[in-house]
Amino acid sequence: MADRSLRGMRIGAQSLQSEDGVVFADRANYSYLCETCGRETVMTFSTEAEIPESWECRTCGANATLLVDSKPVEIDRSGEKTARTHWDMLLERRTIAELEELLEERLQLLRARRGQKMSA
Repeated sequence: MADRSLRGMRIGAQSLQSEDGVVFADRANYSYLCETCGRETVMTFSTEAEIPESWECRTCGANATLLVDSKPVEIDRSGEKTARTHWDMLLERRTIAELEELLEERLQLLRARRGQKMSA
């Protein structure tokens, strides 16, 4: 009996749910212009979604900017902080002279381990 109920069915290929009574969200298309290659990408978002000001270009991977009335949106980057590198954080704790002194100490230690003569 169980063998007959699956006859002719492609398991996993089709959903048994119907779309009866399903209300789809309203959608709108938004265009993004790539700064590097100049291609325009059209993305579909829900009308209730917050639209990002930039999107990654599908072609070259560069930054694409949202177009409003065929003009790129001005992105406010004043609140963004620049990333601090390891070097920046190190310079907050030590001066260049201190770093040179530490480097020389470590080099002498390494040379002593290898059995090399220390240079003056």
